[in-house]
Parts: sequence; C-alpha cells; structure tokens
Amino acid sequence: MSRQRRQRLEAFIHPLVDLDCFSSKQAKAHCSGTPPAHVSRLLQQLVRDGLLRESKLDGTLVYQWQQNKPLIHEAMRWIDRQVCETRGVASLTRSRSRERLLRCGANSLSDAELVSVLVRVALATEPAMDVGQRIAAQFSFHWRELADATLDELREIAPAITRSSYLQIMAGIELGRRIALADRPYESMEGITSTDQAIEFCRQAFRRLAVDGVQEEFHLVTLDTKHKPIGTHQVTVGTLDAALVHPREVFRPAIRHSAAAVLLVHNHPSGDPKPSREDQLVTQQLTEAGKLLGIQVLDHIVVARNGCVSVRELAS
Repeated sequence: MSRQRRQRLEAFIHPLVDLDCFSSKQAKAHCSGTPPAHVSRLLQQLVRDGLLRESKLDGTLVYQWQQNKPLIHEAMRWIDRQVCETRGVASLTRSRSRERLLRCGANSLSDAELVSVLVRVALATEPAMDVGQRIAAQFSFHWRELADATLDELREIAPAITRSSYLQIMAGIELGRRIALADRPYESMEGITSTDQAIEFCRQAFRRLAVDGVQEEFHLVTLDTKHKPIGTHQVTVGTLDAALVHPREVFRPAIRHSAAAVLLVHNHPSGDPKPSREDQLVTQQLTEAGKLLGIQVLDHIVVARNGCVSVRELAS
C-alpha cells in the first residue's frame, strides 16, 4: 500500500517540478496518469505544506513553487512525509478509537471505528481502520447480514481480513446478540393470545437457533398472567426425547419466575419444521404435567430454517 502510494505521488509531482508557474488545468494535463480530482487535492496539499503558493494571473488561479527551481529532493522529502503519515494514520486513528471507547463508551464510536476495534490488526497492506471502513460501507444498511458472512466473503470486501479478525468479529456479534436477548424488554410486549402471535414471537426470539442450530435444543418461554413473555430459558441440548425432557427440568424456570403459562420451543436442524411423533408425545406429557402444577402450556413451537410450526395446531 505504501509503495503504491509513493508511486502515485511520484507520478504526480515529477512532471510539475520543472514548471515555474502553472494553472490547475495545466497541472492536470502534465499529470495525465493522475485522476484530475486527485491533482486538485494534491495541489491544495502542497499549498498547505508550504511548497506551493497561489496567485492570480489574468484572472486565473495559478501555482508557483516557493523556490524558483524547486530541488527534486524537496519534492521527494514531501512524498516521504505523505507516505509515513498515511502509514501511521490508521494505527493512530484506531488507537484514538480505543481511547475514546474507554473514555466515552462504545456508543461514541462510528460503525467503521467499532469494526476496526474488533479487527485490531490486519495485514500490513491494509490497516484495521481501512478494513473497518470497507465493511461499514458494505453493511451499513443491513448489518444483520454481517452475522451470516463467511471468512471468504469478508475477504472479498477487505482482502486483509485475517482468520483471527474474522473470529473476533463473529464473537462480538454473537455476544451482542446474547446481550440483546438477555435485555429484551418483554414487559413492553403485548400478551401472546393466538397461535400466530406465538409463532411470530418464536420466529424473532429464536431466529439464530432456527438458522444456525446444528443440534436440537429445547427452550422454554415463561409467560405472566396476561401471557406476556417474562424470559427464555434453555432446558436441554440434544435429540428431543420424552425421557430426556423431564417436567422437573422444564418447569423449574417457570416456578422460579412465578410464570402462569409457558411456550415450549425446540429447533429442527434439518430445516424441516414438521413435528415428529416424538414432538407430539413430549407436548402431551408436558401439558399434563403443567396442569398438575397450575402452569398452562400455551403451545409448542418448532423453529427451523424453512419456517415455524405449532405442534398443538397440527395435532388439533
């Protein structure tokens, strides 16, 4: 990256060092290998750095070197400074991002800065801040898709992404998801009074389980007297079996949270949400156990990549 920038700067400045007075138009003509917009920006940079001065000639803005015949080594020193500053800016910016995160909190950082903090150190060819800016530009309007991106897909956006960087990004996303679920404001939600509402709630609350679950998991949603969700609880991991899903384990969270009702939830890693005979048997057994405890089993929802299904609705 530094070598390419040096070559671009040399291609810009070498055609100009022998000109005593020139306009922006003339500079662009002489620097045919440099995009016109870059020529304008670099001319202003040379003015700010004191190598060029601006003046008017017959109403036209022109540039003159501060020396009548600028020595080439002065121009090369200017190029050296530009390359060194570019190399250090990303590291400095990331360092400042971390300092501001500690001082003011994560919400004070831009999207690109947050990603750069997760990336930490990329390859020498592309600093972490550049990686953060590329990823932020790609996902700024649909951040949810970042969670499903593969390492190869992120490398297509920012080739400097390392395996370590990718793992840190995915771990940060997953931790944020878990925190969001733990802090979900269930009290502000309406009560679940229909099968459609139960399915919709589970579709949102267990989206990652439905899409990414590699083995069956059984969860419980506890509900208050108005059937508003209180919280979600993982009960078991593994193939759903009536012998494994014991009422004692299932209803322990419900008793602890004084729940009036519950939703049973489990996933099908195969992607097909159609309930099995075992799913129906588990639903019947836990419904009867709930009656003895005075806790209503409102429904049993199967979540999967291809949809969500109510066991109770299909059984009726």
